[in-house]
Amino acid sequence: MSILLWAVYPYLTVVVLVGGLVWRYRYDKFGWTARSSQIYEATTLRLGSPLFHFGIIAVFFGHVGGLLVPKTWTDAVGIDEHTYHVMSASLGTVAGTCTVVGLAILVGRRRFTRAVFAATTRNDKSMYVILGGVLALGMFATVRANVAGAGYDYRETVSPWLRSLVLLPPRTELMAGVPVSFQLHILAAFTLFALWPFTRLVHAFSAPVGYLTRPYVVYRSRDTRAGLRPARRGWGGPPTPPFVRSRRTGEDPR
Repeated sequence: MSILLWAVYPYLTVVVLVGGLVWRYRYDKFGWTARSSQIYEATTLRLGSPLFHFGIIAVFFGHVGGLLVPKTWTDAVGIDEHTYHVMSASLGTVAGTCTVVGLAILVGRRRFTRAVFAATTRNDKSMYVILGGVLALGMFATVRANVAGAGYDYRETVSPWLRSLVLLPPRTELMAGVPVSFQLHILAAFTLFALWPFTRLVHAFSAPVGYLTRPYVVYRSRDTRAGLRPARRGWGGPPTPPFVRSRRTGEDPR
């Protein structure tokens, strides 16, 4: 079971992630989008979207620093365990709270805004459930171990195990003593990775690189100065006759 959970399953989800991204790019380029719903409602979106995106970016870089950077490197630059624990608990809690609150706003918007809810698919609902579960388990594990508890140094177990998946061979024995809350969070995260290419989250792998080199878009407004062209009625209807006075009486024929 240990090999299945901490060696086979992670590699399987990565294969599905990479293969799904290749398949989606080759056969569903027009579906490679977040399917923005801003046209239906924008007020709540302006609040929830920045909270969620800035929070999740901070959470991502926090995980990269905590999981991929060895403990010996931070010790070498003078960051002891107590300082790292305080930084991780404080910054991680703030970033996680922003992410959870932003996601709650976005989910509430999708549920209670009729037009947005009508545009929400079953795939979207499943994605929100799994994403919310990953965030909730991560927040619970962090608060329970590092805020309410005495602290858990995951850099002694989870971090070396994750790096061993890349450097080989996988050291599955390191996950034996990891708290259950951390284990559930990790398994849920790998499950999300496997589903990632098949949901709206795929837009996270897009970068508007072409925007930097594309030519300017020229906008031309319709010239409304009088006398240049006859005014038209409706969609290309007959031109409106000019204002002319009657030659006989000099009165306005209208």
